[in-house]
Amino acid sequence: MNTRVLSGRAEAYERFCEQLRGARLRPGQFVSQRELVEMLHMPLGAVRELIPRLEAAGLLLTVPKRGLQIAPVDLKLIRNAFQVRSMVEREAIVHFSQVVTPAELDTIEAEHLRMLARAQSAVPDLLLDHDAQQLDWGLHDRMVDAMGNEILSEIYRVNSLHVRLIALDASQIASERVVPAMQEHLGFLAALRQRDAAAAVAALMHHIGSSRQRVVDASFRRTGALPALS
Repeated sequence: MNTRVLSGRAEAYERFCEQLRGARLRPGQFVSQRELVEMLHMPLGAVRELIPRLEAAGLLLTVPKRGLQIAPVDLKLIRNAFQVRSMVEREAIVHFSQVVTPAELDTIEAEHLRMLARAQSAVPDLLLDHDAQQLDWGLHDRMVDAMGNEILSEIYRVNSLHVRLIALDASQIASERVVPAMQEHLGFLAALRQRDAAAAVAALMHHIGSSRQRVVDASFRRTGALPALS
């Protein structure tokens, strides 16, 4: 019986994460337990058990007299999320530079060049944003998972949800985000091909810093003010 309960809780968590990744839940949005039941297609008991885990992960807040709120984006969240990302990925790319094969790099680079061409094309591409995010996060996840450290991978997955909330809040135009992201990826992929771990780290840190600045700039353009620091 305990196994079934834990399985249901895990399934509810994965369904919640999919809602975030699919932008069906937005930063700062208020949602009731009943709405989560309908959205996740899970029983109320599983949703109630899910809430403490989401609160512990910083993905959900309980606001007195208002209910449940998807984590709002502020400067503190941006700073913390990108700091965690930098720490984990710095270690990951050093390891990846030692284990990635030339054939794997050929495949990854070809995928990025095709995505870059799509982003630079004048032809409307409704799937660009979705496909680019899959490729972008897929590479970062790949590098982290290559370390074989389940604890770090889990920390990274949770933090990635925070980063995605930040990106949703920034509401950037896809092509404005995709082009520099693909170019920056190609920069550290070139260093990986040379087995130059120091250059790969430097290029990756530049990419993460640029990503952070892009979401801050996009938020400022949208609202006329920087996200508040809570």
